[in-house]
Amino acid sequence: MKYDALIEKYEPVLGLEVHVELGTESKMFCGCATVFGAEPNTQTCPVCLGLPGSLPVVNEKAVEYTIAIGLALNCAIAPYSRFARKNYFYPDMPKNFQTSQYDEPICINGYLDLDVETEDGIKNFRVEIERVHMEEDTGKSLHMGGDTGRIHGADYSLLDYNRAGIPLVEIVTKIVEGTGKYAPLVAKAYVKELRDILRGLGVSDVKMEQGSLRCDANVSLRLIGEKKLGTRSETKNVNSLRSVERAIRGEMIRHSILLEKGEKVKQETRHFQEDTGETIAGRSKEEAEDYRYFPEPDLVPVAPSLEWIESIGQSLGERPSDRRKRLQSAWSVPDKEMAAMVNADLLDTVEASVLLGADPTKARSWWLGEISRIANEKAVAISQLAITPGDVAKIVALVGAGELTDKLARAVIEGVIAGEGDPETVIEKRGFKVVSDDGALIAAIEKAVAALPDVAEKVRSGHIPAAGALIGAVMKDTKGQADAAKVRSLLLQHLGQPE
Repeated sequence: MKYDALIEKYEPVLGLEVHVELGTESKMFCGCATVFGAEPNTQTCPVCLGLPGSLPVVNEKAVEYTIAIGLALNCAIAPYSRFARKNYFYPDMPKNFQTSQYDEPICINGYLDLDVETEDGIKNFRVEIERVHMEEDTGKSLHMGGDTGRIHGADYSLLDYNRAGIPLVEIVTKIVEGTGKYAPLVAKAYVKELRDILRGLGVSDVKMEQGSLRCDANVSLRLIGEKKLGTRSETKNVNSLRSVERAIRGEMIRHSILLEKGEKVKQETRHFQEDTGETIAGRSKEEAEDYRYFPEPDLVPVAPSLEWIESIGQSLGERPSDRRKRLQSAWSVPDKEMAAMVNADLLDTVEASVLLGADPTKARSWWLGEISRIANEKAVAISQLAITPGDVAKIVALVGAGELTDKLARAVIEGVIAGEGDPETVIEKRGFKVVSDDGALIAAIEKAVAALPDVAEKVRSGHIPAAGALIGAVMKDTKGQADAAKVRSLLLQHLGQPE
């Protein structure tokens, strides 16, 4: 069933669970380091390995970060919350249970407003937050010898417990309804807005490719007009914004195909496949009672004082949505271009160029235009290109001073990205110099007129569009190093026509 057809018959219902690794220096319940990429099993101790007799102690900084997240998401902060043991078996759970929060989370009842670009312009969606709670991350299983990196087909598995016990926050939405065909875009926008908020708070590096932020996407379909929810599937650990959108769209299509055949959707976890955009079945999805939650006997309840909560709230700083509105107003950016910058994850980069003196319009144009084109050609993220906001600010300044034409500036950008050095070095190496001397330009114009006398006569007769061929000849003669606007002005004067 095609997507356009399914949304005419079915309503998607979403539930999003985002896990965030907090950027604390030590783990959630012990003093072990949290450095990413350390040698396997070098950042462990009896507590995070769950050895008999070890006792956990709550990381105060992790509690502070979680409260900050809750306040940024408009949540109420509970005056009393506690930890529980969530029991289930995985080889990467050394204790055989996860210390989490269950019925008494620290943050509840928040919301996040999103501006999503639709066919009808920018539309606002509110996603309600059910809870934000603290827990610990698991270890990591490495399945060796197979083609997929999964246990099926692997020769053997290795376990790295460095990640076990790292502070983890889970942000759980309430049921998200009313998104219609924009459900995948709303989910993507939600995760992106969360990422921007968390980055702004400084509580996590939110590197999705490293697992610092990952999304579990719950999807179900029901016939339009029905109240009863359909059976959901949960796509686990989706680790890029693009994949969030693709996974939800793919699951909506998969559900609709099953329903149209008269088959039932299984309540299960699924794994997203980056190469195909499809999901594969994981395990049947447990309900809360299957985890046998019970209060953690080794930890006292968390009871933050009102004064502490207020001091955290006062330190939050500007919200990403407020910052976008401020920059859009200051730069006089149309909605579509602002959405393009946000969608391309370029707002910080453009702002950095502007803070270094670049005109906002010019900086935006180069980042969204030529630099984005090169990134697309190379099939890499713009952040992976060897060009900085400072480089772009220099190029904008050189063009503004008449020392570079737009054509030469494009070549300079290519040189910088190719690793030839900063803009000044590229200009020197390639011998770029704008031809601005009137005498040299007049000589080139006379040469072009002599070579194209019929075209020149058309211009003399008042057919100004014909001047394009002559301007092109001059630009070719000067190897693209002349200012095209100046060439046009001098050419028209030479042929007796007003500008």
